[in-house]
Amino acid sequence: MGFDYYAVLEITRSAQDADIKKAYRKLALKNHWLNARDSNSAERFKQIAEAYDVLSDQFFDPDGMDVNLNFGGLRGRGIKKQDPPIERDLYLSLEDLFFGCTKKIKISRRVMNDDRFSSTIKDKILTIDVRPGWRQGTRITFEKEGDQGPNIIPADIIFIVKEKLHPRFRREDDNLFFVSSIPLGKALTCCTVEVKTLDDRLLNIPINDIVHPKYFKKVPGEGMPLASDPTKKGDLFILFDIQFPTHLTPTKKQLLKQALLT
Repeated sequence: MGFDYYAVLEITRSAQDADIKKAYRKLALKNHWLNARDSNSAERFKQIAEAYDVLSDQFFDPDGMDVNLNFGGLRGRGIKKQDPPIERDLYLSLEDLFFGCTKKIKISRRVMNDDRFSSTIKDKILTIDVRPGWRQGTRITFEKEGDQGPNIIPADIIFIVKEKLHPRFRREDDNLFFVSSIPLGKALTCCTVEVKTLDDRLLNIPINDIVHPKYFKKVPGEGMPLASDPTKKGDLFILFDIQFPTHLTPTKKQLLKQALLT
């Protein structure tokens, strides 16, 4: 074996996979040629990489089962393991999710060169074709686009859709909710509510009922596109914020009593 791999990574023999990975990254960065302060750093870096190759193998076998074998028997097997996926939030507006769009995201990843003595930072553009109707929580996976290291399969990069707050609408599943403020007089005597849609149309919705605090108006087919069939849409629900007067003259109070209480 030549040297103690645990000593090379400055860890104990009870170290787990996460400990081995943390130690490797710390020491590899310290002894990288860009940071090297003495002539032994290149050889030291080589030893660190070999130690990581051997010790990290003890936590993985080809069938995907966790094992804890003597690392000496694993040296040179060339078994690879994959880092956990890298998750990132992808913030989209309701307009993005209504029409669909294309997002281009630049990522930078570290790639170990063939001789293992140096690494290179490479930039890449990932393209996400956002489909109409995607919901919050939708996951878009780019396989093996993470950092490349010795004896490591690059991690998957996963983008998770998050909805930006919208000034007019709140979304629930495929439905949209809109709050209209109306004075008490219109709540009692009917009115028309104007709603500007996500695709810039102006809806004029007649309200012919008495609007009470629990009242809502459903407008079919004016919600978000369905991801399974964007030609179909959810519904729009109009909720009401009834504005009560802050002051009434005695005359108005008397008129209201006559109109409402007799």
